Amino acid sequence: MLSNPSKDIGKKELDIYLRELGKEYRKLAGKKSPAEIVLIGGGAILANYNFRTSTTDVDAIIHAASAMKEAINRVGDKYYLANRWLNEDFVRTVSYSPKIEEFSQFYRQYSNVLQVRTIKAEYIIAMKLRAGRKYKNDFSDIIGVLMEHEEKNEHISYGDIDRAVINLYGSWNAITEEAKTFLKDVLSCKDLAERYAELRGSEGEMGLLLQGFEVDYSGVLNQSNVNDILDILRQRKAEQKIAEKGETYESDE
Repeated sequence: MLSNPSKDIGKKELDIYLRELGKEYRKLAGKKSPAEIVLIGGGAILANYNFRTSTTDVDAIIHAASAMKEAINRVGDKYYLANRWLNEDFVRTVSYSPKIEEFSQFYRQYSNVLQVRTIKAEYIIAMKLRAGRKYKNDFSDIIGVLMEHEEKNEHISYGDIDRAVINLYGSWNAITEEAKTFLKDVLSCKDLAERYAELRGSEGEMGLLLQGFEVDYSGVLNQSNVNDILDILRQRKAEQKIAEKGETYESDE
């Protein structure tokens, strides 16, 4: 596969790429070699919701013949997608659970050989709580899912989410106190749209802070220190803003 830079994948593009993937896989593996893909994270959200406009790659659980790897590469080359635009890296993250597939649901079938499944709403929320990354879309995605279900009068209760967490992880022990508090707050929030907009802005700012840090200190960031580093960067940013306001005040005098 050609080495291409990251390219945002939207809802419409995702369907196009999956359709092409079904065609390529059938050419390579034949019509008697069925395959199954379970979309996780951003891919599942794009497939089922409208609040998220894009993702840079698609996390999935893939069950297929070895020809699937070449099929993925061919689609990537055809549409100038990044290497590993569809990947299974998710299985090495903290939010992964071997029980995820058990609670997946049918999405679409392509070329009569590729079945695509997605994750139910409460299980998306459970996985986002487990990941709990303040610099990604984890918390805002939770609000987005709740918001769209409220708009459709399909209320997601704490009980629904509790069952999903237990089913995937056995207990709430792996969920941080910050994530638990966040969930209780948003479940009682009266204006989810406003809260979503605020959080997306905050996540974007934190993401930029970490990107700048990675440029200056390449290879230092990892899962064990990212939150501590982020707290330090946010504190420095706040102090910088205070200092700039003080300089502006003095210059006005």
